[in-house]
Amino acid sequence: MSKKTIWITGGSTGIGKALAIKFASKGWNVAVSARRSELLNELSNSYENISGFPLDVTDKEKCKEIFDDIKQKYQNVDICFFSTGTWDPKKEKDIDVEQIENVFKVNFFGTVNSIKAVEQYFRDKKNGVITIVSSIAGYRGLPNSTGYGPSKSALNNLAESLYFDFKRYNVRVCLVSPGFIKTPMTDKNDFKMPFLKTPEYAADQIYEGLVNKKLFEIHFPKSLTITLKLLSFLPSKIYFYLVGKLTKYQKK
Repeated sequence: MSKKTIWITGGSTGIGKALAIKFASKGWNVAVSARRSELLNELSNSYENISGFPLDVTDKEKCKEIFDDIKQKYQNVDICFFSTGTWDPKKEKDIDVEQIENVFKVNFFGTVNSIKAVEQYFRDKKNGVITIVSSIAGYRGLPNSTGYGPSKSALNNLAESLYFDFKRYNVRVCLVSPGFIKTPMTDKNDFKMPFLKTPEYAADQIYEGLVNKKLFEIHFPKSLTITLKLLSFLPSKIYFYLVGKLTKYQKK
């Protein structure tokens, strides 16, 4: 029986890297993409069943080329895990139009480019999993999140929409909504992050949800995500009051 294969974008650091190592340790072939080829080389040199495929997901033609390279190398792809993202908390505090455009270009359209590259393959294959990585920031609006939160909210809606479109072809769409995970991206945060977890913890949760439980949404840690899910159902007036209190967001 041939090995199964997963393609991971945003795989040079953080959750993507930890997940690549997790799947490799389980005997999978792992194709990892990110912009920084030197980090991909370090990873592929350390694990014989991980191979790097450098990629900037904002280049939609390059997404197609790289996926063709992955298909040529492995013949079969079972799971795609699209986790490229960007975040600059200093620029999120104001309405910085260029920053918001860049965040959407990477977080939302980069994911769309990646999905488009694999769309026909999975429709023809009639099985497999397409995974979209969002965030708890996508549940409802939060202070100081003019680009990141809206981009993740858009991904949530996209995942639900694509769920119906791909189900007709027996292809599963999965949404991943992590809480605070210690990565180079969250290291930029200047506030206390509740229930902060390691990338390895995230990788364990994602592997379990993707391979064993076959969930639509994989969210963690539950102590945080369930609270936020409950908050998201509240009327706006109550939601704004509670989030304002919790984040100590006051009028100037």
